[in-house]
Amino acid sequence: MASRRDFVKFMGRTGLLAATMAPFISVTGNSAMDILLNAEEGQIPFKPLAASYADELLLAEGMNYDIVLSWGDKLNDKDTFGFNNDYIAMFPIQGNKHDCVMWVNHEYTSERFVSNFDKKAGIAKTLEQVNTEMLSVGGSLVRVKYDKKKGKWNYVPNDPLNRRLTGLTDIPFAWPEPIAGFTKAVGTNSNCAGGITPWGTLLTCEENYDDCWGEMGQDGKMTDKKTVWGWEAYYSCSPWHYGWVVEVEPFTGKAKKLISLGRIAHEAATTKALPDGRCVVYTGDDHNDECLYKFISDKPNSLETGTLYVANMEKGEWIALDYSKQEVLQKNFKNQTEVLIHTRKAAELVGGTKLDRPEDIEIDPLTGNVFVALTNNTPKGNYHGSILKIVEPTRDSLTFKHEVFLAGGKEMGFACPDNMEFDKKGNLWFTSDMSGKAITGDENYKGFGNNSLFYVPFSGPDAGKVMRVVSGPVDSELTGPKFSPDYKTLFLCVQHPGEYSTNEKLSSNWPLGGDNIPKPSVVAISGPSLDKLMK
Repeated sequence: MASRRDFVKFMGRTGLLAATMAPFISVTGNSAMDILLNAEEGQIPFKPLAASYADELLLAEGMNYDIVLSWGDKLNDKDTFGFNNDYIAMFPIQGNKHDCVMWVNHEYTSERFVSNFDKKAGIAKTLEQVNTEMLSVGGSLVRVKYDKKKGKWNYVPNDPLNRRLTGLTDIPFAWPEPIAGFTKAVGTNSNCAGGITPWGTLLTCEENYDDCWGEMGQDGKMTDKKTVWGWEAYYSCSPWHYGWVVEVEPFTGKAKKLISLGRIAHEAATTKALPDGRCVVYTGDDHNDECLYKFISDKPNSLETGTLYVANMEKGEWIALDYSKQEVLQKNFKNQTEVLIHTRKAAELVGGTKLDRPEDIEIDPLTGNVFVALTNNTPKGNYHGSILKIVEPTRDSLTFKHEVFLAGGKEMGFACPDNMEFDKKGNLWFTSDMSGKAITGDENYKGFGNNSLFYVPFSGPDAGKVMRVVSGPVDSELTGPKFSPDYKTLFLCVQHPGEYSTNEKLSSNWPLGGDNIPKPSVVAISGPSLDKLMK
């Protein structure tokens, strides 16, 4: 059994108060010392769940959930809540922790459920069906309030703050040059995870954009014309317009695509302010054998200009993707704009290390260490993934050390880590991202059960143990864990339940049960066990 002292030492927290370490302030506003001294050493107040294949949202004892939003819920007279909810961000209104604007990403669509398109029927998709699908992706801004009498969170229909960004919303590029001949893009799509800037705007990340618009090479010719959805039958959109981080003002919906952070399959954009007001952003490229990136802005309160770096893990260095300073980039690109459009090629040229699907990134509120979820790399035989820990001497440092923090596998009881969240006491929560087909059809995932949410305490007698807290319905992935501002509720998305349904049979009927079609939804988890964990 690991003692508190042993595990804190393992986490690299014993030197936290040393004079040589930069002070870090947590997202809760508490100092690292406050979190460390207030961490409880008591028993975990619930029995962890066993792996399950049930078509239910199962929670550990002492926890319950309410559904806050589901696909198709009316936000106002023209907008509905989109499909496949993912990342969640919360923005208190005038400092009220119980009255917030909630942002939710909508990653991708479903022809079967959203537009009633049947590929097997042999009939072409109509413009109306394409528009319906494009309106189902992007993101939602929704006002949510906590009802003290009923003890639950509800969304507020028809509130003036409710609005959508969709696959059809015009979004300008924050860049001095046009991108593929245009100064704005038609919509945002493939929105996976994200982040919040120190000045209170939202960052939403465009991930698998090639599913929507294919891919285009450096010569301007399509290298991958095959798309998943077939939207190109009615819209002519350049693939170069997608794969960016999009910055959104949560109270107005005003948005812009940040070219400075590069064009990749962005999973997340995790920020940290520097003492001089500039901002650091960590972002990963969620593909097999792709890289991890760090961006340092030039100016306070702005991400429109700065330097993008790629990680060389062997050297422990962040290497600048700067056209003006890298001879190899000057030989292969015309200018910095071209470097950023083709970030993957630029990263390879300067020596970026290929990783196993870098997905979500979070920062330990005590130490400032950066945690990266490496989900898996099945072509290379890595089926279970790991969580990487990166240690930097200072936040703007260009050198680092790294080690595996947790490795997935049957002994650890989890596989394919994805979205992460630190609670106010510095403990880690993370979800898994196993393919729905692999869960029941691949021997490498036998016994793991459905995708789940896990909890890892960093202190007490159970320090370091990986505990299953929530098990998702059939075919689902649990995404976007986010605590309410008062830490009494954990919001969680249930994404794509019943994804592998057929025309003959639904694989899931969650959340309504019976013969109802499955609906991606946002749930609010609370209860005495969560209260005890947060005390």
